[in-house]
Amino acid sequence: MYSLRVAVILVRHPLVQDILLSLRDAQTEPPAFRRMAERISVLLAAEALRALPVETATVMSPIGPATGQRIASDVIVVPVLRAGLGMLNAVLDLVPNARVGHIGLQRDEMTAIASRYYTKLPPGLARSHVLMIDPMLATGGSAVGALDLLKASGARRIQILCIVAAPEGIALVERHHPDVDIFTPVIDECLNDRKYIVPGLGDFGDRLYGTL
Repeated sequence: MYSLRVAVILVRHPLVQDILLSLRDAQTEPPAFRRMAERISVLLAAEALRALPVETATVMSPIGPATGQRIASDVIVVPVLRAGLGMLNAVLDLVPNARVGHIGLQRDEMTAIASRYYTKLPPGLARSHVLMIDPMLATGGSAVGALDLLKASGARRIQILCIVAAPEGIALVERHHPDVDIFTPVIDECLNDRKYIVPGLGDFGDRLYGTL
């Protein structure tokens, strides 16, 4: 269903895989689910941001001058509402100076088609490293809609960070945005007739906020 011309980077770290299994567990209650979502997001974001450009800098330690590296790129994090908010704090813990945009998309439960209801993006996307966060890459419709909007607003260097991906979603992103890298711990089997990922996590937003 997908040829992987788009770069899909599978994050196989054992801690990531252990947390993923806890997230899948239907017995995991919202408080624990939120903690696990933040932990896995930290690990995924660290992997996705591994290739950020750096520059040499010198500081004074208590003993003397120390030369090292600082991030040399502006980072913009864009959660896709509402589920993407569950990953946002984790990324900001890693990159406190990152700026934040928001894209609100609502999926129709009957048609699985996403409609946009809110957008707020920082200026300067063209010169920034943009990390779009959305825990579930299912049909890919929301991801493609968000990517269309980001590129129309000037973004050039974009990565997607998700916790679970379906082959159908990867295929749609590849068709429309083959230059966008996808970071995820797993590619699941398929979508069911309700367009939920199998085995997936269920509805991430509902499990995150206890709105089941």
